[in-house]
Amino acid sequence: MAHRDPPGIIAPHVPADAYRRAETTGAPVVIVVHTDPTGRPLRHYLFPIAVAGAGVVGIFATVAAFLALLDFAVHTAVAIGSAAGPLGVGGISLRLARGKH
Repeated sequence: MAHRDPPGIIAPHVPADAYRRAETTGAPVVIVVHTDPTGRPLRHYLFPIAVAGAGVVGIFATVAAFLALLDFAVHTAVAIGSAAGPLGVGGISLRLARGKH
């Protein structure tokens, strides 16, 4: 009988002489292959990444809304200051905008 290697990838702890002896005697050979992945599946990382991404988008949106509100407030103050002229309360006057001369 010709020499044959064991089929597939076999664990390194299975001796070749034991395989050949089982092959000559006709005894069945049982090969256990572990199919369980050693690492964590991708879905374990997906939820924290999604939560962190949503948090980052929320912070960016909050900052953008604050800057838009600040821009609106500055434009409003400039418009009021240019239209009103000096403001006075109790004898103290405050000039909001410079004159055009």
